Amino acid sequence: MTERPFSILGIPATLCLLFCGFTIRAAQSQASGEGIYFQKIRTLHSAEEFKRLTGGKVSLHRQNQWKRADGGTLIGTRSGVILRNAEGATEPFPGNRALPWNEITVVAEERPGIVWLGTTRGAIRLDVGDKNELEYFAGRRWLSDDRVKGLGFDNSQPGVAVWIETDTGFSRVSYSPMTLEQKAKHFEDRVRARHVRHGFTADSRLLVPGDLTSSRMISSDNDGLWTAMYVAAECFRFKVTGDSAARDFARQGIQAMMRLESITGIRGFPARSFIKPDTEAQPKDGEWHATADGAWKWKGDTSSDEIVGHYLGYAVYYDLVADEAEKKEISALVDRITTHILDHGYHLFDLDGKPTRWGWWAPDEIWTDPDETGLRALHILSHLKVAEHITNNPRYTAAYDELVTRHRYAQLTRNQKINIPGRINHSDDELAFLSYYPLLRYETDAGLRALYTESLERSWQCERAERNPLWNYIYAAGTGDRNRDAAESVRTLRRIPWDLVSWPVMNSHRLDVTLDPVADRFKQKQSLLVLPPDERPQMKWNGNPYAPDGGGSGKSEDDGAFFLLPYWMGRYHGFIRN
Repeated sequence: MTERPFSILGIPATLCLLFCGFTIRAAQSQASGEGIYFQKIRTLHSAEEFKRLTGGKVSLHRQNQWKRADGGTLIGTRSGVILRNAEGATEPFPGNRALPWNEITVVAEERPGIVWLGTTRGAIRLDVGDKNELEYFAGRRWLSDDRVKGLGFDNSQPGVAVWIETDTGFSRVSYSPMTLEQKAKHFEDRVRARHVRHGFTADSRLLVPGDLTSSRMISSDNDGLWTAMYVAAECFRFKVTGDSAARDFARQGIQAMMRLESITGIRGFPARSFIKPDTEAQPKDGEWHATADGAWKWKGDTSSDEIVGHYLGYAVYYDLVADEAEKKEISALVDRITTHILDHGYHLFDLDGKPTRWGWWAPDEIWTDPDETGLRALHILSHLKVAEHITNNPRYTAAYDELVTRHRYAQLTRNQKINIPGRINHSDDELAFLSYYPLLRYETDAGLRALYTESLERSWQCERAERNPLWNYIYAAGTGDRNRDAAESVRTLRRIPWDLVSWPVMNSHRLDVTLDPVADRFKQKQSLLVLPPDERPQMKWNGNPYAPDGGGSGKSEDDGAFFLLPYWMGRYHGFIRN
């Protein structure tokens, strides 16, 4: 059901936001993503800039006490906050949850029910009303430094802006009303401005921490995979909006992906990446080979990560964007890649004539590693089903049928996700879900669909606590269960940071975070619960969302396609309405 517009005394909410002189809530949006929400946007300023920008209209509160409208007083201490009511009785505040940090320096109310706390390790926003939410602001993503000495509120614009004073400067955190589509436009602009390298959706390195004007694009280990995810996002956007720019961006990306195969000179073997050596520095990792004319270098030892990206990108582009000439071109390319894999016994063979380290799906090898068995089966079945759909080559139908009947690959997919503490590979989770999507779109046999749906259900239940919108929407598309965790998906999309610079993030000190006694596969700390995206380290969907600490030194910026793909996939399938 659609919610009625919020109003005050008959005045529409949008006009109240502009003219009423106080902050109101935007209309509560449905789980479908309808309506306006408040997006947090941070800018950093000097003391002089604070004075100039506020013009004396924002008063800074620097005390650790706040007199409430109900006569009570909030008192900050070195070990938390005390609420003293009008009669003098005291109790801990808030009474129903732990704070991230208890050494309180400043207490202030944005408005009744919204309390801000400054601490020696960041700022805290408490919604003690119906939402009962806590937001934590720490590290360079949010603050100049973590010791907060003052708080001030600016209600002169739609939403509210909070000024957070520290010894080294001011942070302005604005709660700006917007829609998810407006946020997507911001992310689209970021990609086009700083993340297109030879048509790839590329990594950006910042020569100066946080300075976007110092951006330099570089090759990554999986240019094809990241580009495929952006291509798929643009394909969905084109079908939803009809915007020709989305089609053009998808076409640019698909052409870069196709060039990964042609540049190697090995029929059906795509490179991981390529560079122009006279203008780009060669990354220190990986195997690099020069083209015959020496004008380019390409990166070999291609893995299953890349191949998953290729089959996903070609499938979505073929179905939603490609014209007849492009369909023939894509069909020929998919035919070459699939033939290469089958001719080499379900392997990728590199320039040296040997299999790559991770490019294998062979029946005689798939049983050797329990962590890989179900995943590899899922990959190759999905790839063969894509190849069958695009090329109509009966060889791929026969290969698929043989893997299903003789080698039991369909049954193996049910054990795709093996949860062993300390060994969970979140990158493999991404490769699994990107393989489920085309497999369940193209498989029509009811018995096989039941097996694959069972596999997807099991995998998704393992991932459910992560509140990942991409996994949730792939699950919904594959099973038809469109309402499962819909609100969690939208909430995650909203909480993805506006600023995608990889700042250092620390959460392991938090009093409200319980650490897992078992470290992750890289021997790093992890928490038992997933923090919101704007409180944890910056990562794509292949990262460990349970990592409390991490990030970088502010010298890289993510492209944001990890937001665009679930958003536009959700719009395309009707899980999100504009």
